[in-house]
Amino acid sequence: MDKHTAMGMCPMAKMCKGMMEKRRSGVLLMLPGAILIILGVAIIVQPQILVWLIAVTLIVMGIAMLVMTNFMRKIGERARSGPI
Repeated sequence: MDKHTAMGMCPMAKMCKGMMEKRRSGVLLMLPGAILIILGVAIIVQPQILVWLIAVTLIVMGIAMLVMTNFMRKIGERARSGPI
């Protein structure tokens, strides 16, 4: 099988190839790594940051669970009421 034919058949491969050809995509992929390194150094220098990060993470997760619960309840009500 020719690799050009496989690329032509797979839309995901085309998208990945397009992303890698753009210089901006490479920088965007490096950004999370750089942020994590900076955050790690900040935690070593000021350990209280870790407590704040955990607290913010737990609050955001709690809000996300409440939103998901509300969404699931609405979907359940819509399913019980029958087809539209």
